[in-house]
Amino acid sequence: MTAARQRVAEARRIVVKVGSSSLTTASGGLDADRVDALVDALAGARGKNGERDLVLVSSGAIAAGLAPLGLTRRPRDLPRQQAAASVGQGLLVARYTASFARYGVRVGQVLLTTADTSRRSHYRNAYRTLDQLLAMGALPVINENDTVATDEIRFGDNDRLAALVAHLVHADLLVLLSDVDGLYDGDPAAPGTSLVPEVRDPAELQGVETGGAGRAGVGTGGMATKVEAAAIAAAAGVPVVLTSASRAAEALAGRATGTYFHPTGRRYADRLLWLQHASTPQGALALDAGAVRAVLDANASLLPAGITGATGRFSAGDPVELRDPEGRPVARGLVNYDAEELPRLLGRSTRELAKELGPEYEREVVHRDDLVLLRRPLLTP
Repeated sequence: MTAARQRVAEARRIVVKVGSSSLTTASGGLDADRVDALVDALAGARGKNGERDLVLVSSGAIAAGLAPLGLTRRPRDLPRQQAAASVGQGLLVARYTASFARYGVRVGQVLLTTADTSRRSHYRNAYRTLDQLLAMGALPVINENDTVATDEIRFGDNDRLAALVAHLVHADLLVLLSDVDGLYDGDPAAPGTSLVPEVRDPAELQGVETGGAGRAGVGTGGMATKVEAAAIAAAAGVPVVLTSASRAAEALAGRATGTYFHPTGRRYADRLLWLQHASTPQGALALDAGAVRAVLDANASLLPAGITGATGRFSAGDPVELRDPEGRPVARGLVNYDAEELPRLLGRSTRELAKELGPEYEREVVHRDDLVLLRRPLLTP
């Protein structure tokens, strides 16, 4: 066993994400055999006495609700998506509860919305809930709360959610399960393509093309969302295994299956992960070229002198985007001023502002400790 796979085998807190296409039939509705097979693998990896903590991020609510509502495909309109989620979520959790009961494992349902991950207080509350469930020996089953979601619902969103949860619960490992057995250097169905066994640096994936989404009419999350999720987790120090649901037991045991993503960074503050990957910017600040260089290359705070414009309605402490002169987002940060205060500050030095308006104005618009740089996409969809 390689050192990387040994690390997988020794992981004590694991987040597992499974996609809709791995749990349901082609026409919609849960496939009981598939669910039971997944639970068998998870229960085995957990151990008889719960030696390992497992958190399951499971898609499938909308897909599970299709057949009971007489739908043959995922509907495009939001009301019917929400109706399917309402019916399907109960079926999904009931099936997990019954299946895990075979092993004496209790299941706890946790439903999250985009708002729950974009507000810091909700983010902290989610951590407390999950940590307590694990401490009490339960296995949390997490899904996006599609029933009340106000934005367009996408199954692939749970990939990013799983990466955020892995950081949130201080996981030792993230396992992403789908209907493909790993990352390939092209279309897996095309002749001559090969499995990528390990990824040590996201730069290795530049130019790699990923095909398609999940099974037609059931899931919409493609390989690109999974690789992006793997990159988020790896950058925060969490190793990732990407493989098929049918090989879950092998992956969790540390066997050589799927694609292993080596950690590329180390764990950093929860607020920064939240800021980069889960926050919703309330406005944008336009930077001149000098300010862009200072932020990107010198790890500097953003001062009023380098800002040429501001848009949006935000208050001090809200997340905002920082954009270069061409309007491209380059960073995200927590702003120290209300939107109404900024116009009279732009382009001026802090010393000048302090002299005219008082010492409280001799401060950064965004401090470097509350600022994250935005990554470019890793893959060509």
